[in-house]
Order: sequence, then C-alpha cells, then structure tokens
Amino acid sequence: MDFDSLERVMRKLALEAGDVIMKIYDSEDFEVRSKSDDSPVTAADEAADAVISAGLRAAFPDVLVVTEEQADSHGQQADAFLIVDPLDGTKEFIHRRGDFTVNIAYVVDGTPVRGVVYAPAKGRMFFTRADGSSVEEQGPFDKDRVGSLAPISVSTPDNSALMVVASKSHRDQATDDYIGKYAVKDMRSAGSSLKFCLVATGEADLYPRVGRTMEWDTAAGHAVLKGAGGDVVRFDDHMPLTYGKDDYANPFFIAYAPGVALQKA
Repeated sequence: MDFDSLERVMRKLALEAGDVIMKIYDSEDFEVRSKSDDSPVTAADEAADAVISAGLRAAFPDVLVVTEEQADSHGQQADAFLIVDPLDGTKEFIHRRGDFTVNIAYVVDGTPVRGVVYAPAKGRMFFTRADGSSVEEQGPFDKDRVGSLAPISVSTPDNSALMVVASKSHRDQATDDYIGKYAVKDMRSAGSSLKFCLVATGEADLYPRVGRTMEWDTAAGHAVLKGAGGDVVRFDDHMPLTYGKDDYANPFFIAYAPGVALQKA
C-alpha cells in the first residue's frame, strides 16, 4: 500500500462524505428506516457510503472494501482490507446531537494501521499520517490541501483521578459497574468513534465498551488511538482487539491510555 496516497484519499473522501451528510442533516426533514437488524439508516448513510466506496475502489481497485451499508461485502475476507462506516452514530444524527462521524480505516493482518475519523457537525478531523502517527487537523478544511496539523498523544493518566468517556446512546448498568472499579475524577459522554479520539488526544484516559459493536464502528478510531500511543483490548482477557473476524462483530473492549491500570471484567 502507498501510505501517502492512502492518507490523501481517505482524508478527501471523509470530507466529501461529510458534505453530503451535512446537506441532509441541515435539511428540514429526512426519512429514517430500519435495517434487518432494527438499526436505523438514513439517506445520509447511503449517500456517504456511495461517495466513499466509489472513491476507495477507484483509488485502490485491488483492495477489498468492507462497508456497513453493503451487506454483500460482509461475507468477504482478506488479509488487508479497507473498512468503512460512512455515518457512525446514526442515532446522534437523527436526534441532531452532532456526535456522528465518518470512519475509514485500513486493516492489515488483524490490526487497523491507518484511519480517519471526521465529525462534520463538530468540525473535528483526526487521522493517521503516512508514517502512522496521528494528528488533528484544524479547520476550515480544504479537500485538496491539508491544513494546520497538531500531533496528538494519549495522556499520562493519574490512576487516582481518571477521566472516563462512555457512550451517549448505549450507556447501561454493566458499563457503570465496570467504571465503578476505577477512581474517576470526571466522566463525559460522547457518541460514535469520537470516544476513541478523546482518548487519543488525552481528553479522556479510558473508554470501556460493554455492548455490541461491529468492526466498521471501531477500526478508524482504533487506528487513530494507536497512532497517538494508545491501545484497544478485549474486555474479557485484555488481549488485543483484532479485525477481519468472520462476521466482523467485536467482543466487548476497552480503549485506554497505556498508563491506566486496567481492572478485570
């Protein structure tokens, strides 16, 4: 893979997808339908998916593209593949809360090695450079020219006063019970893959997820977090969270800055 080209293409496609998402988001009304698994889908999911998947296949015709909105891609496997969630946080989008993202990642041998997370309503863009390091770009964003970049890095946590981020739409008692095992200074809620990015920037130390997710939900945020010095492990045994599983479904997991003393499930 040409990582310079990958960085350029993923960033541009994320911005283009953000434009089509925001056009629908800012409209007076939009239709919400249910997929076979009862999860919601909107025209924005589908329009963003069309932009991203076409762009990736044109730029990297020999690389498998797995995307949430194309069920036929879910039965395909490869050692290296691109994985897309064109609109992560559809519930946040529907309720006009702004915490939704465009996620594009590249996975090699089970590990997300490059990714972009763009939150168009928040004006925040995080991505991995060609060298694997993670940055946040300052807006306004030009699709053909990278703007001002700030390197990002995980915190040095204080285990007696941790900053924790949890899901806004999927918070439950099991999550709260696990968080209760830590000495927490402050707690915040966020939607979509932004939670990974908050750990990556040091705005949070820990993000536990005790709930169902798919690989397209997490791969881009995982890549950004890894590029900032963080990691993601399985909730049950603290082994690395891997990708390319048969059904692309994740186990529960913990995203964290390495200084956090992880507690048992």
